[in-house]
Amino acid sequence: MAIDSITPTGAPTVASAAKSQISADYESFLTLLTAQIQNQNPLEPMDSTTFVSQLAQLSQVEQAVQTNTNLEEIASQLAQAGALSGVQMLGREVSTATEALVLEDGTATYDYRLAAPAAQVTARILSSDGTLLRELTDLATSAEDRHRIEWDGLDSEGLPVVGSGFTIKIDALDADGAAVGYAGFASGTVTGLTFAEGVPVLVLGDGTKIPASRVETVN
Repeated sequence: MAIDSITPTGAPTVASAAKSQISADYESFLTLLTAQIQNQNPLEPMDSTTFVSQLAQLSQVEQAVQTNTNLEEIASQLAQAGALSGVQMLGREVSTATEALVLEDGTATYDYRLAAPAAQVTARILSSDGTLLRELTDLATSAEDRHRIEWDGLDSEGLPVVGSGFTIKIDALDADGAAVGYAGFASGTVTGLTFAEGVPVLVLGDGTKIPASRVETVN
């Protein structure tokens, strides 16, 4: 199992930049207001209405600084929560909505759920360059359940395939020959964790990477 970094980076960047800018504006506003009060003409003091208005503006700027601080803390907490969630998936089998087929220890599983009953369902397993490796026929046709396909890692000639980047296409037809929609889910064991722009990304056994947010089930 591998973890590139347990500290996600990038999540609070926008909030930090906004906070820095508003803090600078706040300091400038405070300096300007102080100078204005110190240098006012004693014979013509600042109008009380104007002073109250500027104090109100100062209060709004101060609240904006605090709001951005709170937002930054929330963003950091959410990023940390996502990181911990990803760590908890290490070594566990997850499924995600995809057409990628994860080959582990020479075998792969793929689940699908039909949008409507079908008369015929077949599956085509393709290599990374789109070459047809194997066709599986006579698959389950009911729409009520989630069906599982188990691939033994062999091509149409009975030879073990090598490499990665395999995909699977489900061809489901109804009695009239019309296509039936489906949702497909690949399964694989989480062996590593990395981060992309602060988002936890799971690494599966064959090197496939999926965002943790796309995980459908964890076993």
